[in-house]
Amino acid sequence: MNNQDFELKQFASAKEREWTVSEAFPALMRKVYVWMTLALAITGLTAYGVATSPGVLQTIYGNSSVMWGIAIAELILVITVSSAINRLSLSVATLLFVLYSVLNGALFSSIFLVYTASSIATVFFITAGTFAAMALIGYTTKTDLSSMGKILLMALIGMIIATVVNLFVKSTGLDLIISYIGVLVFVGLTAYDSQKIKQMLLQAPDAGEGAQKVALLGALSLYLDFINLFLYLLRIFGRRE
Repeated sequence: MNNQDFELKQFASAKEREWTVSEAFPALMRKVYVWMTLALAITGLTAYGVATSPGVLQTIYGNSSVMWGIAIAELILVITVSSAINRLSLSVATLLFVLYSVLNGALFSSIFLVYTASSIATVFFITAGTFAAMALIGYTTKTDLSSMGKILLMALIGMIIATVVNLFVKSTGLDLIISYIGVLVFVGLTAYDSQKIKQMLLQAPDAGEGAQKVALLGALSLYLDFINLFLYLLRIFGRRE
């Protein structure tokens, strides 16, 4: 094979890969948002179902060990999916994501007891609009958000520590400050995660199982961003029963 033939073969291979990536990327991005939306729907339906079932509510909130058991199970599921995704099959990872969404809904059922239904609906639409705008910014911006992501992660750690401290201090002022900081952090993380997911999926050679696992992890990240943004906005704008 002469040099010209070799160069032509390399060029053809590069063009073929470019075509494959361009074909796979839209499908993978759709999967990210479809999985995220389905997870949010499962969480919302579970939360409403539990909130309207006095017996289930009593089982969860009438026994602290059950409530803490659910919270610990959620943490284990997130760690398992995030750290062991390469060892799990796509179907098992998806099932764990669905299970996490259900458990999250069971714990979030309490918001229907604390806040009015109208304020929950209003805050949900505010969250959806804010999330969509920031996800679009993260997806379309040419600015590298990596440095911002590191700052936001450090702010998140500080916010978690402040939240733990406030469990003992019980300061309403500090709680409100944490809520506002939480909104800013998760607004920023939505843009950062959207850009990171896009960059990762652009490198996928096809829409095979490996790339779909990356899309599933992306859906989990955005799901967590949406849920946390919603909860902090609810603490600020929600009207109590």
